[in-house]
Amino acid sequence: MAKVSKKRKAANAKMEPNKLHSIKEAVALVKQVNTAKFNASVDLHINLGVDPRKADQAIRGTVTLPNGTGKSKTVVVFCTPDKEEEAKAAGADHVGLDELVQKVQGGWTDFDVVIAMPGVMAQVGRLGRILGPRGLMPNPKTGTVTNDVGAAVADIKKGKISFRVDKFGIIHSTIGRVEFEEEKLVENANELIQTLVKMKPASSKGIYMKALTMASTMSPGIKIDPKTVR
Repeated sequence: MAKVSKKRKAANAKMEPNKLHSIKEAVALVKQVNTAKFNASVDLHINLGVDPRKADQAIRGTVTLPNGTGKSKTVVVFCTPDKEEEAKAAGADHVGLDELVQKVQGGWTDFDVVIAMPGVMAQVGRLGRILGPRGLMPNPKTGTVTNDVGAAVADIKKGKISFRVDKFGIIHSTIGRVEFEEEKLVENANELIQTLVKMKPASSKGIYMKALTMASTMSPGIKIDPKTVR
């Protein structure tokens, strides 16, 4: 049996089993029960009433969090030479095409987001086996396949994130860091939730927001009352 640390015991003592909280209450509590010694991420897990096996219910998209995620993302842009300066000016960390493709083929994956122009997807497609399993393959639905590479890079640097429902119908997404002000975490959480509400498939019947849980890294999850989500 795993040993429970003193910090985790203290955190658990602040929790009321089975109690449901509002978003604001959950944010306040997640900061109190955080046990990590570093600036942990705060994540929101949303169980949706969808069937991911059906194409129209396999929810996938992007949202720009008003206060960012608190984490600097390394962005790679595959583009033609005439777009390189635009991408760099917007804050891209690595820009190029053939040499960059070869570098990734050689095993380099030290980046968080990949953006590509439509015209170079044939070359980028060769990296599918490397990027695909890591969820890094550019996709028009997430705005990462575009000719407007500068705007795409700028959006990501400002806090644009992508999300995708898993096979169990759950969305897992970071909404900030535990050291964020409470109001900023609340705003980020609401932005994600409202984006998902707008994306509710017409074919999805019954309860849409079935369960919500907020948690920081290495800390207990806090249940949120779906009825408090507008």
